[in-house]
Order: sequence, then structure tokens, then C-alpha cells
Amino acid sequence: MNEWEKLTIYIDESDLWHGKPLSTALVEEARKQGLAGATVIRGIEGFGVRQHRQIHTARIMELADLPIIVIIIDRAETIAQFLPTVQAMVAVGLITQETIKTILPQ
Repeated sequence: MNEWEKLTIYIDESDLWHGKPLSTALVEEARKQGLAGATVIRGIEGFGVRQHRQIHTARIMELADLPIIVIIIDRAETIAQFLPTVQAMVAVGLITQETIKTILPQ
């Protein structure tokens, strides 16, 4: 097992970065900077501090602004170098970082 870092970014699907979805921009930037991996997960329901804790749900698709989670995993020093970029790109949302143990297939 190896210790790596996991960066988790909670945003909404309506969030943009220079005209493109913020989740896409984050993944593209992570790839450009050579990070090990990134995944985007679209939530089906959730709420947060934005919009007065209103619940966003996929049950009403035409009105939905669903939660998006971007997960990026790499070594601690690489995540530390990438974090200022993420902070510059994410105007509203939540960013968490945690140490994880990776188990690679044999």
C-alpha cells in the first residue's frame, strides 16, 4: 500500500470556467499538469450552503442544477502544487483534501 492524497471538489453543474463546465476545466487542467487521475461524479440529489440549502434533485431534470464531485488523486507534493490552481478556479464550492492508502491490482 502507498500513501497518496485525494482532493475532492464539490461544485454545481452550472459552475463555469471561461465558458466551459468547471468540472471539465478541472479535469483538463489536472491532465495538463500531469496528475495521476481525476474522476467526475454527477450527483442525483444534494444541498449545500448555496441557494439557501435548497435541495437539488434529478427528479425535475429541467430545473435541476445537480451537484458535481471532482476527485483527483496523486502524491502529496503533486496535489500541493495543483491546489493553488484549483483554488483560483473554484469560486464557490467546497474543497477537501485527505491522505489515502492506495491498493493497486496485482
